[in-house]
Amino acid sequence: MELLSNPDAWIALLTLTFLEIILGIDNIVFLSIVSGKLKPEDQPKARRIGLLLAMGFRIILLFGITWVLSLQDTLFEIHLTIFDAYINGQSLIIFGGGLFLLYKSVTEIHHKLEGEEDSEKGKASNTLSSAIIQISLLNLVFSFDSILTAVGLISMKEPAQGGFGYEGALGIMILSIVISVVIMMIFAGPVSKFVNNHPTIQILGLSFLILIGVMLLAEGSHLAHFKFLGGEEVNSIPKGYLYFSIFFSLFVEFLNLKMKKSKNPVKLHNNKISDKNLEDSDLMN
Repeated sequence: MELLSNPDAWIALLTLTFLEIILGIDNIVFLSIVSGKLKPEDQPKARRIGLLLAMGFRIILLFGITWVLSLQDTLFEIHLTIFDAYINGQSLIIFGGGLFLLYKSVTEIHHKLEGEEDSEKGKASNTLSSAIIQISLLNLVFSFDSILTAVGLISMKEPAQGGFGYEGALGIMILSIVISVVIMMIFAGPVSKFVNNHPTIQILGLSFLILIGVMLLAEGSHLAHFKFLGGEEVNSIPKGYLYFSIFFSLFVEFLNLKMKKSKNPVKLHNNKISDKNLEDSDLMN
């Protein structure tokens, strides 16, 4: 009840919810690509299950926040001539997720460019379980990334020390996750339909996933304190740069689609005039 009357708590909730939605964009793009290969009646089910899994993983990880933070402890060290690394649990999960995302994105782009999608449509009835497995694996990685961001933003110090306390911070983070997932559920259907109806948006979305995969590889390397040839540690890629490039690319693509749409009526009108002229010519002959 004290949190409800605390304006700082409301600001923290709104800020974290907004960040969770932004961080969930890559999740929605991946859901759209994977669910788009299923039967139409299975697509909403895959999206719902995927987003519910995302919410479940995040909440479970929040309750096990001590365990999540313990994954920062070094498991083993690697010292070679080329590079040095201090491998921990977080780096393994994030790095593995980046590799999986790169493999999946490049494979999907290859299938689209080679025209192999049509031959796979007959297998759609058997891919719901595999789609859910893929969604679950990637949700685990995205959940770690999301929880680390939330823990860094919401202070668990006692209120007397300027924080929200453990229970208060946990409540804010869980509530923000639930609100953000509900919002994503509302928009996941229209976004998926739009992505699947526009091939250029599909390629753009897969390109975004490649960028996010590279970002996860860099972040995993940063968490493992990778040093190449005895130089400085590998730095993570700031998420702000990545999401700005994504939104800018989408804005340009929307302008391109709008321009094509505005030209279509003119083209249709010209085609009708040409057809009418041909008919008049035939009548005169």
